[in-house]
Amino acid sequence: MYTSGLLFIGTQEIIIIVVLVLLLFGGKKIPELMRGLGRGVKEFKDGQKEDTTENNNTNTTNNNNNQN
Repeated sequence: MYTSGLLFIGTQEIIIIVVLVLLLFGGKKIPELMRGLGRGVKEFKDGQKEDTTENNNTNTTNNNNNQN
């Protein structure tokens, strides 16, 4: 599959994409979509932090149990 062409998006293509998004969703809906996207990214990052904290606590507990 030829994907390296996707990396070279020019200004004209970006302008066309922005115009299409504006036409599809309208100017009032876009801030709501971006707000929802931001919340989703924040929840994802918080979930990753929670997961690493749980893994660290589990590893610490397992190490303490192995030493006793």
